[in-house]
Amino acid sequence: MEGLPKLPGNDFANRLRQKHHVPQSFKYINGYPIPVRPECGLGGERLNEDSIQFCPVSSGGGNDTVLYDPILTYGRVRHLPVKPYRPHFVLYDQKTLKFNAFFRQSVPESATETFRIRYVHILYFLEDDTMTVLEPTIENCGYPQGRLVRRGKKLKNADREEFYHWKDLNIGIDVEMHGYVFHITDCDAYTKEFLLSSGIELNEIELLPPDPAMNERSISQRQTFRHHKMYPVPDDKLRKYLEYQGKVLHFDCVLDERDREGGELMTYKLFYYLEDDTVSIKELKENQEGRDYFPMLLRKQKLPKNWKENPVSHPSIFLEKSDAEVSEYYSPRDLIVGTTIFAYGRKFLLLDCDGFTRCYYEKALKITQPDRVRLDSSPKRTPRQEIPTYLGLGTPEDSLASHHSLVPKSPKKDVITYLVNVNKFLRYGCVLDTAHPEDKIRRFVLSLSLADGTITIMESSIDNSGIRGGRFLSPRKIWLPGCNPDEPEYYTAKDIYIGATIVVFAHRFKIVSADLYVYRYMQAHPEMFSPTAIDSVRSYLLAEGHLNDDLRQATEEEYRKLEATAAAGEEEQDEVQKRLAGFAIGDSSGAPSPLPVPSPRGSPVPIEDSIIRAPGPTEHPCPHPIIPDEELRKAYHTNEPDDLAIQAYRVPEIQSTSPQHASPTHGMSKGTKTVRFQDVC
Repeated sequence: MEGLPKLPGNDFANRLRQKHHVPQSFKYINGYPIPVRPECGLGGERLNEDSIQFCPVSSGGGNDTVLYDPILTYGRVRHLPVKPYRPHFVLYDQKTLKFNAFFRQSVPESATETFRIRYVHILYFLEDDTMTVLEPTIENCGYPQGRLVRRGKKLKNADREEFYHWKDLNIGIDVEMHGYVFHITDCDAYTKEFLLSSGIELNEIELLPPDPAMNERSISQRQTFRHHKMYPVPDDKLRKYLEYQGKVLHFDCVLDERDREGGELMTYKLFYYLEDDTVSIKELKENQEGRDYFPMLLRKQKLPKNWKENPVSHPSIFLEKSDAEVSEYYSPRDLIVGTTIFAYGRKFLLLDCDGFTRCYYEKALKITQPDRVRLDSSPKRTPRQEIPTYLGLGTPEDSLASHHSLVPKSPKKDVITYLVNVNKFLRYGCVLDTAHPEDKIRRFVLSLSLADGTITIMESSIDNSGIRGGRFLSPRKIWLPGCNPDEPEYYTAKDIYIGATIVVFAHRFKIVSADLYVYRYMQAHPEMFSPTAIDSVRSYLLAEGHLNDDLRQATEEEYRKLEATAAAGEEEQDEVQKRLAGFAIGDSSGAPSPLPVPSPRGSPVPIEDSIIRAPGPTEHPCPHPIIPDEELRKAYHTNEPDDLAIQAYRVPEIQSTSPQHASPTHGMSKGTKTVRFQDVC
């Protein structure tokens, strides 16, 4: 294998190697680079020279079995895990030794005491061998307390510069720090366990000596019974607060000030707090009409019975009085239903109380509260509010909203009508009804919104007239002439029709036209419009030729009625059928008029009475007559459509006087009914 060339495939390199760094083979010794044998191969792997395979061969060949590693046979030796090194300050972090001690302090120039015994706690911190001295707080002791000695290492022997160690501390010894000599009497449980486990024997526990000053104070306190918790005094505020916290007496009261000018009867709520004997009076909502908002008439405080009574020594310049200047306050025994109390000059009559108040009086005070007091007050007379006259500022609805409330609200709208008729307008053409000749040519379009009743007027532009056109009136409601300004009436759809005059801010507009949607709306709502208004719009649209489909439909309906009548009874011929029997079509050639031929369009002439005329040169090839438009219009607008429709078929003979009369349309004379044929058959 050693003789093989170093070509791909001939080596046995480790393909799983991830580290490929070259080991260090040079070192600097005394400033000179010295080559050294690398201790490992590429990536930190062991060198081949360190393997047993490269050991020198002994005599006889083969490897020396002594050089074999026994780990390959017996496995690795298991060593116990070595504990990690922890420094001293980490091992004893937040571990403290606590000793109870005291020291004696002299009190010079005092007639009651010569010394004091002060109790302290000595704390020893194991992490850095520091010490501090703390004094627990004693109430009203008369001297500062807290930390007496700052934390730090304390000298045990100044000559040798030795510091106190936890091995030097024990029960019953004296420790001197900064001029204070502390005598240790006891320690806590952790300190005992720590010292005993370290091999230190603790001395016997000592009792703390009593402090003469504190003993005298405790004796004096027990003699006066002021602060002794075993014998509570009747005026114990803390006991009363804890017992009656959150318990309040509720009273309904009334303030009657009707005897003075502008006064009235007003109701209030009175609260008596049992926890501290204070009183408050609350305003009610019914008293806030027309007045400023004040939640409380009387804030929570003690209410004196005679607030004007002042002691002789009380200076009059002060406005507020303390409990020493007030002789008596209101108590629960003074608050009885039906009685009157005085709150700084105002008389309040107690009307009623709640259930808790009645129960408290019965159980605690043995007092039964009377029933509710009924006031015989006359019913309130609400003055009638007169609506002021409209001043012309804004709309009447907005002015009325300002009258009803200090903060005006927008007038209510008919939302349903608006949603049903949104984007629906009735449009009319109108002109100015004026005496000025220059305004005669002006044309306007009036639009009435069905959603909110507003009217918009737009002016049409006319070339070379000086009239630009555009918006003449923005959308707004227009008053009817002569209406009451306080209760105005506005123009509606029933007031606008062809021929009507609309007055808009002193401008008179005359309606001269309307669109087809106006007529359709009138047909859908005939109860809203008068017959005159419907006839005016119908006549205009007929003249303009916008109702041809309606005329054709009406004519076909009349024909169907006549056919049904003829088929029902052939023997009973009415006047209409008799007139149809003499129906004749005029001929321009002067030939005798033949009898009518039954028309496929539904002519009412019977088949047996018709005579087929012989075809002649002047006969029109189309046998279907067509009634003129003006005749149909007249028949559509009269109360006798049948009669006029039949008259249209009766045509007298008219001799043609003009040789050029060769049109299929026959001649007509004034006052006669004519019928023309279809030009295209």
